[in-house]
Amino acid sequence: MKIVIIGGVAAGAKAAAKARRLSQDAEIIVYTDDTHVSYSSCGLPYYIAGNFEDYRMLLVRSPEEFEEQGIKIRLRHKALKIVPDTKQVLIHNMNDNNVELVNYDKLIIATGARPFIPPIKNTELPNIFTVRKIEDGIRIKAKAITSKKVLIVGGGYIGMELLESFVMRNLKVTLVENSPHIMPMLDPEISEMIYEQLTSVCENRFEIIRGESVVEFCGDENGVTCVVLSSGQMIDTDFVILATGIRPNVEIAYDAGIELGITKAIKVNKRMETNIKDIYACGDCVEENLVINDSPAWIPLGSNANKEGRCAAINACGEFDEFNGVLASAVTRCLDLTISMTGLTESGARNSGIDPISVTVTKFDKVGYMPDVNNITLKLIADKKTGRLIGGQAIGAGDADKRINTLTSALLSKMTVEEFCQNDLTYAPPYSPTIDPLLNAAEILRSKLKKLNS
Repeated sequence: MKIVIIGGVAAGAKAAAKARRLSQDAEIIVYTDDTHVSYSSCGLPYYIAGNFEDYRMLLVRSPEEFEEQGIKIRLRHKALKIVPDTKQVLIHNMNDNNVELVNYDKLIIATGARPFIPPIKNTELPNIFTVRKIEDGIRIKAKAITSKKVLIVGGGYIGMELLESFVMRNLKVTLVENSPHIMPMLDPEISEMIYEQLTSVCENRFEIIRGESVVEFCGDENGVTCVVLSSGQMIDTDFVILATGIRPNVEIAYDAGIELGITKAIKVNKRMETNIKDIYACGDCVEENLVINDSPAWIPLGSNANKEGRCAAINACGEFDEFNGVLASAVTRCLDLTISMTGLTESGARNSGIDPISVTVTKFDKVGYMPDVNNITLKLIADKKTGRLIGGQAIGAGDADKRINTLTSALLSKMTVEEFCQNDLTYAPPYSPTIDPLLNAAEILRSKLKKLNS
């Protein structure tokens, strides 16, 4: 059997490794237009920050290590066309400019996503960067070392992580977010708390501008020197980061007759199968099922990509596995502030036709006399009609993420607030108050629900 994989960062690399473990006899070839394979793009902000100096720390497995397992890696090989009728892929070798048709028995599409370039004037100027590949990180880090000022466009996950990275590099940072709130995927009041906590420790090291968009970059052949905002304000900068989101790479799949979902990513079933026999898809190019309300969603995260790649490989090798979906769980950090979420936000619940009820509490993350105690703010959301937990958000300098990780299991189990209040969470002074903040929030939410039903 010949398994051809298009793409080799997270999902593609995982699929190749899993397929080899399941089948020692299969011929496995990975084609990627990248210069590296199997690396952690999520680690780029921390490389840029100087947490470690060698970019090779981001490489999970080298081409040589794959080859030792009998997995062929073809770097700088771009898939141009899929021909399902003859089970072939047209491959362009970017090293020598040759083109060839490659046969497959099973095809796994893991083409990932690409940065979204917003319609801003002069985005082609030098020193305007996106953050996606190893080379991006290398170039940005080199520029940061020789610069004094940087402007980041976008206040989502990558924008916030890079804000921290550049502050650690002692650059003066300006972040511009065109929505009224940074981290706009969260509920507005939680986003506002993030803004307030960050600006309270600003110390003139950075500025966050909300509710304005960038309309033009100014500069010359030597690079960008100034950014023009929608208000007319002009901000000098040495370089710019576009952290304005990503889009799934689906063109080659769509051209082959592979169905896209309502999110415009590739539609797959629980076995990662597309609508065309023997073609699978996984990673940032595919649409997932949001298990909270059983609806299509596009959640491009490395954790999802690895699980999907594994599932695709198992099924491509003739065995059975299902990937049931995601909760949209995520976590990031900005200047010692942890930001985490899972499930539906309150606004997302309303958009899904659910009438939500919520509580927000601020508590110590451990017993108050411990020297490393910190506050966390936790928002817990339930369905007002059924009492079922449907989401949560947590921020703070303390252990916010572990509360969200605990909540994910409750969401998958479709637990009600009443049921969750019986949870037997661990306690010791270095780890939690006697009543964990998560249980405290659940108790308040239970009381709130009881009042509604009394």
